[in-house]
Amino acid sequence: MLVCSRMELYATVVCEVMAETAASKDYDALTSFLGDYGCFQILMMVLLSLSAVPPGYMGVLAVFVADTPGYRCRAPPLNSTLNDSGSSSSATTPGPDSCSRYRLSCNGTGVSNDTETCAHGWDYSTDVYINTIVTEWDLVCDNAWKVPMSTSLFFLGFLAGCAGNGHASDRFGRKKVFFLTTILHALTALLQAASVNWIMFAILNLLRGYSQNYSVSHILGSELLGKSSRVTFCLIGHCIGYAVGYAMLPLLAYFIRSWRMLQVASAIPSLLLLPLWWVIPESPRWLLHQGHVEEAEHVIRNAAKINKISAPDVIFNSEDCLEFKKVKGENQRKYSYMDFMHIPNLRNTVIVGFFLCVSVNIVFYGMSLNTSNLTGNIYLNCFTSAVIEIVAYVANWPLIKWFPRPTVICCTMMFSGVMLMFIQLVPEDMPVLVQVFALGGKMGVSCSFGVIFLFFTELIPTVVRNMGLGAITTVSHTGTIICPYILYLGIHFKALPFLILGLFSIVAAASSMLLPDTRNSKLPDLISQTRPIRSCCSQKESGNETTMV
Repeated sequence: MLVCSRMELYATVVCEVMAETAASKDYDALTSFLGDYGCFQILMMVLLSLSAVPPGYMGVLAVFVADTPGYRCRAPPLNSTLNDSGSSSSATTPGPDSCSRYRLSCNGTGVSNDTETCAHGWDYSTDVYINTIVTEWDLVCDNAWKVPMSTSLFFLGFLAGCAGNGHASDRFGRKKVFFLTTILHALTALLQAASVNWIMFAILNLLRGYSQNYSVSHILGSELLGKSSRVTFCLIGHCIGYAVGYAMLPLLAYFIRSWRMLQVASAIPSLLLLPLWWVIPESPRWLLHQGHVEEAEHVIRNAAKINKISAPDVIFNSEDCLEFKKVKGENQRKYSYMDFMHIPNLRNTVIVGFFLCVSVNIVFYGMSLNTSNLTGNIYLNCFTSAVIEIVAYVANWPLIKWFPRPTVICCTMMFSGVMLMFIQLVPEDMPVLVQVFALGGKMGVSCSFGVIFLFFTELIPTVVRNMGLGAITTVSHTGTIICPYILYLGIHFKALPFLILGLFSIVAAASSMLLPDTRNSKLPDLISQTRPIRSCCSQKESGNETTMV
């Protein structure tokens, strides 16, 4: 009886696989009449690449907003240093460090060895900034921990946003979530400019981190475009848009030296994106998997109209396309994060993604936030780092065409790790060489950062793509939360942050080789199309069978 039941179950699975293979039509094939680089595709690539500008500078805004200029103890008011006879009874001179000062002897004839805290606050250098949150609320000495804490809260919000926005966009649509987060960013940036204390600023920083919508716009663009234009968008357009946002930051900060006005300026690009609601459509792939065939056809017909080509009378035939049926099939089911634990191929891909993305994000954001600690002009260093990112993203284009995705990530992260490790060997009197190695490490990790979103977009199927990428980026940003504290260790040993970031680069290089190559592969739509990792215990046949059951 048990054998018969298993045979019937196996026969059912085989029939479903055969039916799916025979009857279902590929989305890319159904929409191939649109072409790859028509007016519609170019328009979407440009607009969604521009949408990556705000995320490009949001994560590193703290480089200027929360930078600590030179400071020293403020001298007490003159009347507080005079006794009843009019002579000096207590005064101070600069101390052994910026957090204390020497006390003058009572008779005013000399300096005692006693020190005291900076009871009257601090005087800050205005050579670089008019003000920052550090000078605004005296975030130095005993309060210095609040500076990395505010940056960590941003990444904590980013972490929560990756999970929440990913799940919401799979449930309610990519377009709605994208524009809601754009509005949230503009509002929080404007409210931060009006912060009355550090607590208010920190809470709003958490919300501003939640509004990061880089992955949502990335998914929306990937699903609107065909295979060739999708790769161009992910590797060139979207990534360069992100780097352009990063490059805009030092230019704005150079002319806007007040942190409050810089916050206001950071909200403007998001406000300019809001009218695009009437231009950017919802993902037709998502609409199909929700059973909204007519709405999906409407999007494709509008695209054909913009491209000035004729669309077929019937684009998506629900009777022939099994994966688009609302009655039965995988798109009928509402997936949850628990499914990532039960489906072997999906689970393995996500677990490897955790290790890989944690390492890449720590190194990428660590090197970006470390710009202010490099020798030289902070504005020039930041702009140079952004230009290097652009060069790295352009270099990705031929690399992805010629080599497998895992090989590209492995080689670039290994290069980054070697560059950062070499910094320990550089003598202290050669700061320029430190900058060269640091920027070389940034170039390597930027190449991997530009590829990794495309890579996991191609690995995770449509029905759970935003949830999967949301889970991976959520876990990866647990690492970015500690980035400010890794850099803070440089106070005690300058090369220590580079050593830690170099080790993470090597971990990322090793973990990337476990993943399968997706070059020249179709974008997976169904769970059963998830490819196994390179492991002896995960085979395609068994993985698919377990998935279908």
